[in-house]
Amino acid sequence: MIISRTPFRISFFGGGTDYPVWYRQHGGAVLATTIDKYCYLTCRYLPPFFDHRIRVVYSKIETCQKASEITHPAVRAVLGHLGISRGVEIHHDGDLPARSGMGSSSAFTVGLLNALQALKGTVVSKHALALESIHLEQEMLKETVGSQDQVCAAYGGLNLINFLANGEVVVNPVTISAARSASLNAQMMLYYTGIQRTASEVAESYVGSLENKRKQLGAIQAMVEKSLAILNSQRDLSAFGELLHEAWMAKRSLGERVSTPHLDGLYERAITAGALGGKLTGAGGGGFLLLFVPPERQDRVKAAMQDLLHVPFKFDFSGSRIIFYDPESEYLLQEEARDAKLA
Repeated sequence: MIISRTPFRISFFGGGTDYPVWYRQHGGAVLATTIDKYCYLTCRYLPPFFDHRIRVVYSKIETCQKASEITHPAVRAVLGHLGISRGVEIHHDGDLPARSGMGSSSAFTVGLLNALQALKGTVVSKHALALESIHLEQEMLKETVGSQDQVCAAYGGLNLINFLANGEVVVNPVTISAARSASLNAQMMLYYTGIQRTASEVAESYVGSLENKRKQLGAIQAMVEKSLAILNSQRDLSAFGELLHEAWMAKRSLGERVSTPHLDGLYERAITAGALGGKLTGAGGGGFLLLFVPPERQDRVKAAMQDLLHVPFKFDFSGSRIIFYDPESEYLLQEEARDAKLA
C-alpha cells in the first residue's frame, strides 16, 4: 500500500508565461507557492480475489480489466506510460474541489506518478517528477495547460520558477526570513466562489493568441522581478498586494473567459472592503479568489464576503511526498511470479 500527498498551489505572478507556446519563444517566469491543502492518492496491487483487474475510485468508481478501458484520462495515461500490467486499485481524496484553479489536475497527475513509481519500487527526483507530469499532460493528454502547476506540486514551497526557451525548467526557492514569509501568509485570504470550470477550456480562449498579446505578457512577466524585489527588501508588504491588483488587471485582458461580471463584482466588493489586491487563481473563470488584506482590515473583508466560503491556509514546503509505504504481501509476490511464468 502506498499513499502520496501532493499540495495544491497558488500562483502570485507570471501566470500565462508558463505556456510552452510563449516561453519557447520568449522565456517565462512564475512566482508561486504551495499550501497546506492536499491531493491524496492511495495505490496498491489488487489482490487476486476479484473479477476485475483495475479499480479506480474518485468522484466515480471504475472497475475494468485493462488500463485502456479506464475513463479517467490521467489514470489511463499514467498506467500506460509506466507499463503497469498488474491489477491495481487507486483511491483519490482531495482537500479542495476539482476544477477550482488550485492546480488540482496537475497535483493529481504528480501524486499518481509518485505513488505508482513507489509501488514499482522506484524513487523519482522532484525534477524528474515535474518534467514527467508536464509531458503526460501536454504531450500525451494534449491538454491546454501551462507548466507551473506540475513543478509546484512536485517541489512544494515558495519558488521562482524560470521556463527557458530550450524547454528547461529552473526552480529557485525564495529565500526570505521565516518572519517575512509568515507576514506574507497572514495577509492572504482565500475564498471559494463556488464556480467550477475546466482550466484548459478557459485557457484555450486565449492561449492561441498569446503572441498577439506581447505587451500584456511582457508586463506580467516583469512583475515577477518586481514582486521578488519587494519580498527581498524592507518595504511594507502592502506593495505586494498592490502589485497583485496590477497583475490581475493585466491577466483579465488576456481573454473574455478569464473573468465574468459576477466575479468582477466579488472582486470589487473585496477591494471596497479593504483588500489591496487579489486575483482568481489559475486560469480564471471561477474557482478561488485570492485576496491580499492587511490584518487590521480582515474583519471588514470577512463581513463583506460572508456569503462565500473562507479557506484559511498556510504555505507548504514539502512538495509531493510518499507519506505511507507498506511493501506488498507475500501472496502478491507469488501471484507476480505465477503471472511471469504464464507469460
